[in-house]
Amino acid sequence: MSHTADYLVEGMTCSHCVSSVTEELTELDGVTEVSVDLVSGLPSTVSVTSDAPLDDETVGAAIEEAGYTLVKSL
Repeated sequence: MSHTADYLVEGMTCSHCVSSVTEELTELDGVTEVSVDLVSGLPSTVSVTSDAPLDDETVGAAIEEAGYTLVKSL
C-alpha cells in the first residue's frame, strides 16, 4: 500500500529547482514518485508517494540538501 504526503516548499522558481528537489526526494528509501506543482514566487506543493509513511524531518533534510526550505507538511 502506498502513502502520499504533500509538503509546501519555499524557494523553487524553475524546472531546475523541481529537478533538484525531485532527485533528492527519490533517493529516500521507499519513495516511488515525486510530483511538484511549481508556483514561482510562492511556496510550491511537493507530493511524495512512498511505500510507507515518511518522517517530516527526513523529507525536510532532503529538501534542504537540494537548497530549498520545507515550510510545512499538508
